[in-house]
Amino acid sequence: MTTAKKSAQRLGFKTGEAIVYPAHGVGRITAVEEQEVAGFKLELFVVSFDKDKMVLRVPTGKASSVGMRKLAEPALVQKALDVLTGRARVKRTMWSRRAQEYEAKINSGDLISVTEVVRDLYRSEAQPEQSYSERQLYESALDRVVREIGAVNRITDTEALKLIEQSLAKSPRRAAKGAEGEADEADDLQEEAA
Repeated sequence: MTTAKKSAQRLGFKTGEAIVYPAHGVGRITAVEEQEVAGFKLELFVVSFDKDKMVLRVPTGKASSVGMRKLAEPALVQKALDVLTGRARVKRTMWSRRAQEYEAKINSGDLISVTEVVRDLYRSEAQPEQSYSERQLYESALDRVVREIGAVNRITDTEALKLIEQSLAKSPRRAAKGAEGEADEADDLQEEAA
């Protein structure tokens, strides 16, 4: 088992460390195991996702190719919060195509990309209701950002959510709703109905 620990160290990941797995968000490496699969010995990171009550085993050699990464640096977290204060960028394409792009951004594991989805799909109380699929994508992206910011800043998810909401409140779209924003939403509703 000592060889497993050395190579895990070499890849930069340690047991007990929080990591980001693109398809599932923030998890924690609980162990490094060796298993025999189809006659081959495989060294695996055992990654636990407490919130989802899930355990994932990732071959140590595949960790980087599947996009597993360390938590973002505090400077990147600040950049992500700054992204939230920007104007939402909603493309004038069909919702189904935009939804695919949002899904790809969420599953990229890149904090800035996921934060852009939160910014673009955010709705304040004064704005009209979201469709079910929009809300699902928004909540999925928000959950990923909340968990990573919480883990990096060592704060609770609730405190991380407050930070995110404060940044979203500074966005120009929330302060003064322009006619172009309303036109975009009317287009969206027509596309969803089609």
